[in-house]
Amino acid sequence: NTTELMDKFIGLGFKAISVAVNAKLLDQTMVGRTIDKEFLKMLPKGVDPCGENGEFHTFVYDGPIFKKPIDFVIGEKIQVNYGQAKSTTTKEESWDTSFWFCDLHLK
Repeated sequence: NTTELMDKFIGLGFKAISVAVNAKLLDQTMVGRTIDKEFLKMLPKGVDPCGENGEFHTFVYDGPIFKKPIDFVIGEKIQVNYGQAKSTTTKEESWDTSFWFCDLHLK
């Protein structure tokens, strides 16, 4: 259960930020956000809380297995649109062609 997994991840003290989101499913306000209970509440129905279907991607910067947090600042947020791609094996078109990205810069 990915909802339980994310609750445990947050409860254990891991810290993550969304660095890419599928623009067909999530808007620009969801990129560059801390992954917390509020983030999870804002996910539309059908979006996996762990982003297991490519809905979003994260950067984990702190947690109980880290010696110290990775110190960074959020940079530019941009939307990138890709042309339709076809699979070489199935000839199906890709459904994820537009993403919001968030740059991160080490301090």
